[in-house]
Amino acid sequence: MQQLLTILLVLALQPSFAQEVIKLYDGPAPGSEDWDWSEGKAHDNGLDVEVIYNVTTPTLEVYLPSKFKATGTAVIIAPGGGFRVLAMEHEGREVARWLAEKGIAAFVLKYRIGHTTTGSPFEPEKPTGDRQAREEQDALIVEMALADGLKAMEYVRANSAKYSVKPDQIGFLGFSAGGTVTLSVAYNAENKNRPNFIAPIYAYEAAVIGGQVPTDTTPVFITVAGDDEYGMMPMSINIYEKWSAAGQPAELHVYERGGHGFGMNQQGLPIDGWYERLADWLRSHGLRKKRNPNKYEILYGEEKVEKGQQMNLIQLSNDFGGRDRYRAANAALKGKPAKGRVVLIGNSITDAWARLDTNFFARNNFVGRGISGQTSPQLLIRFRQDVVDLQPETVVIHIGTNDVAENTGPYDRAFTLGNIESMIDLAEAYDIDVVLASVLPATQFQWRRELGDRSADIVRLNEGIQQLAARRGLRYLDYHSALKNDQNGMDKDLAEDGVHPTTKAYGLMGKLLVKTLK
Repeated sequence: MQQLLTILLVLALQPSFAQEVIKLYDGPAPGSEDWDWSEGKAHDNGLDVEVIYNVTTPTLEVYLPSKFKATGTAVIIAPGGGFRVLAMEHEGREVARWLAEKGIAAFVLKYRIGHTTTGSPFEPEKPTGDRQAREEQDALIVEMALADGLKAMEYVRANSAKYSVKPDQIGFLGFSAGGTVTLSVAYNAENKNRPNFIAPIYAYEAAVIGGQVPTDTTPVFITVAGDDEYGMMPMSINIYEKWSAAGQPAELHVYERGGHGFGMNQQGLPIDGWYERLADWLRSHGLRKKRNPNKYEILYGEEKVEKGQQMNLIQLSNDFGGRDRYRAANAALKGKPAKGRVVLIGNSITDAWARLDTNFFARNNFVGRGISGQTSPQLLIRFRQDVVDLQPETVVIHIGTNDVAENTGPYDRAFTLGNIESMIDLAEAYDIDVVLASVLPATQFQWRRELGDRSADIVRLNEGIQQLAARRGLRYLDYHSALKNDQNGMDKDLAEDGVHPTTKAYGLMGKLLVKTLK
């Protein structure tokens, strides 16, 4: 189990920019046709947070997950800003990128807000007209934002097939004023634009339009800081009690500290992980099931695989090379005769072989030193203790599959070959003969399916390994040619998952290995 989970390590490559920007209306937004001011950006708020102001053209920025992470769930995100600005980054795009990494299609809503006339949204406006007129104007702005929210919901549901979204798994999430929009949408929606779940985060309830909790099941997730300086904590509790009393699934998280507007910011407080609680909540409602799970996710369950990935990230930070794996086994070999000893160092392919065919290894005085999921820099880190210190006559270096699969970073052929040559240098410094084995054929990696067909990269890497062996006067063990099919992969009888050898494949490899060593 551990070996299978290790190879599932994924280094997240989140989309930095929206894949698409959608205008919500064909022409000017209804009700604001005469708005002719220009949209602006500002940073001069003392918080180092970029905001936009004077929004006249409502849009949706689209952030889609990769095909193999997609869950079919979508979330519309409404940033906050008091209907005067929009905090598009830490309450919008950063949230969208995080959601996309979790397999959730994210749509950042840029909705209409009030007009800034002072040149900076952070300078107070001069009062104009009577109080009632100003309040009516403020209410009109909220109504326009609500209209934009409903239009966004309608658009995503109508185009759910285009974005590989399930029409009954579309939610709405908003911060502060965006939380006002979120609740207003939930209270005023019809079937075509009703969210299936909502997440008002430190929502400003006082300006919400409507108040009738939907009769259709609409789970709500609420988060707020107890020290919110704008009084959102009692509002959040009130929202929770209202939805709970209506029989709706409701979850509330009140953190001791965090203030207002924390969004995706990191403050070194427990509240920093609020969005992971959101991820847990989404999973509890069945909203994070992948549409195209890989073999391991089907076999062990998506949650267990994800936990395995998290454990491996911790393991990498604590012991990148896996030096502890064979510490005790290496100590047990000390004092035993090393004459004729051959160390096979590699990844899961070597690891599994040593465990599955102990008689073959014992009979030939082979010592297996494979660790699942490892790449060439990890082998180099442990090469001295797992090879040199064992004083073998020969070492068989078999590595490269996980380099191409980008288990520990982007693939670089020259970097991989350089790591292999550094291992050669170490071995020869201690008079250890070296055999370089080719990378096994493979067309796709189940744990990194988004990479597509990498068989050509494996062929080119093997060419480099063979050339390196010739240049250094070493034996080259060509597994690839013996196991490949017409697509430069392996048939199921040799590798059920296309990567890891079956007993039949190991039998062929064993004959080639013994022949090469003799």
